[in-house]
Amino acid sequence: MTGALAAALAPLGPDRDQARTWAEQELLGKEYQDARPGLLRRLWDWLSAQLGKLHAPNWVDARIAVLVVTVVVLAVVAFVVWRAGGVHRAARAQASELLGETERTAADHRRAADEAEAAGDLATAVVERFRAIVRALADRDLVHLAPGRTADEAAGSAARSLPALADDLLGAARGFDDVRYGDLPARPDQVRAMRELDERVATARPLVTAG
Repeated sequence: MTGALAAALAPLGPDRDQARTWAEQELLGKEYQDARPGLLRRLWDWLSAQLGKLHAPNWVDARIAVLVVTVVVLAVVAFVVWRAGGVHRAARAQASELLGETERTAADHRRAADEAEAAGDLATAVVERFRAIVRALADRDLVHLAPGRTADEAAGSAARSLPALADDLLGAARGFDDVRYGDLPARPDQVRAMRELDERVATARPLVTAG
């Protein structure tokens, strides 16, 4: 039993703020964060906002409120873990589509990303921009596009050569998987961040050659 669950069953009932604190500690535990940090963080922000709007009657036992909150949190966690696994399996099964079925240059992918963004097709803009990044990295021998290589693996390979961009590369790969295989909507800020990363990768100097 985790600390938050143990606290939920304590004899002394906490107030609503304490209940939210315990729930957050439960949700942000390492065992859950390993599932999908970015998506999990967004889900917690939404859940926290909804909890802040609740006004439970005085007769509701605070311990019951904590238990209900914890059950909701664990249900969200279970969904996130399941979905993250599903996205990874889909990405692995369709890894041959990392750069699409037709071989294109980085410039081709950038042009497709720009056209999609101008047309309001943010999902295609994210996918094509990430493909532009991967193709450009491959052209510089910073990524080896072996058969079956996933977006996460390509980003991890490039991150060893470009450690200053490691977090951004891995985040971009997860965003690509979420949009391409997880059917999550792309966001304008995600498109902008991907475009900026493409520009930074183009001028970054590698430390070592990726393996």
